[in-house]
Amino acid sequence: MKFIIFTKHLEGRDIPGLIADIRFAGAEGADLCVRPGYPVNPENAPTALPAAMKQFRAEGLDIPLVTTPGDFTDPTAAYAEPLWAACAEAGVRLVKLGYWYMGPDGYWATVDRVRKALEGFARLAEKYGPKACVHTHSGSTMGLNASSVMNLVRGFDPRHIGVFADPGHLSIVGEPLPMALSILGEYLSILAFKDLVRERVVREGKPGWQTKVVPLGTGFVDWTTLLRLLGEIGYDGPISFHSEYSGYPVDTVVDLARIDIRFIRGLMAA
Repeated sequence: MKFIIFTKHLEGRDIPGLIADIRFAGAEGADLCVRPGYPVNPENAPTALPAAMKQFRAEGLDIPLVTTPGDFTDPTAAYAEPLWAACAEAGVRLVKLGYWYMGPDGYWATVDRVRKALEGFARLAEKYGPKACVHTHSGSTMGLNASSVMNLVRGFDPRHIGVFADPGHLSIVGEPLPMALSILGEYLSILAFKDLVRERVVREGKPGWQTKVVPLGTGFVDWTTLLRLLGEIGYDGPISFHSEYSGYPVDTVVDLARIDIRFIRGLMAA
């Protein structure tokens, strides 16, 4: 398994800065956030992404995955094909898509629309090589757990369309881990490692719930079971440490990512 760091929360870092942070944290590459305001973005990706990969590889690091804007769900978007071509040129193997939400016409009609969009992404993947991945994200997204995401991707060629499984979000609204991994099967392409809790809160006198990212090992995820299951199925793909510690200075986020990686390596060694 190759450990990589999601660069969303390393705002303000240039490519050399990201490389330094990743090396300090003990990771082997980046889940590169390709969004407006970052060193590589949808507009400059045709030149900036291959250049970034060249810098990473010169330091013995990799970029197995790029994460696109959260609203990137249209394969006919102006930057879609240039981005895929840039990923192919750079050697990026996976592209995380944005999020779909249920429309006013209901769940199954939305599923049909999502699958139509995925047909377009599958054509891009077949033409250029990098696989399109749908993230299991709790809440109201159309791929909120293993069962729901399979309504979207089942039947597509798993070489072209895959699933970005997130045990943190699965711990909130997902299936038991053995069931979730069995459901995903050959579509499992990459995992996000973060830990979550769901807690009761009161805002302006009204009770509600909030989901919160916490350090690995302090949330709802059963990491020992997850690592055992990944070993049993022979998973050898990338692991993206999300380190979504928003509100902290970037240097602190890097420190926390280093601790998270050390925690997982410790469990694996044990």
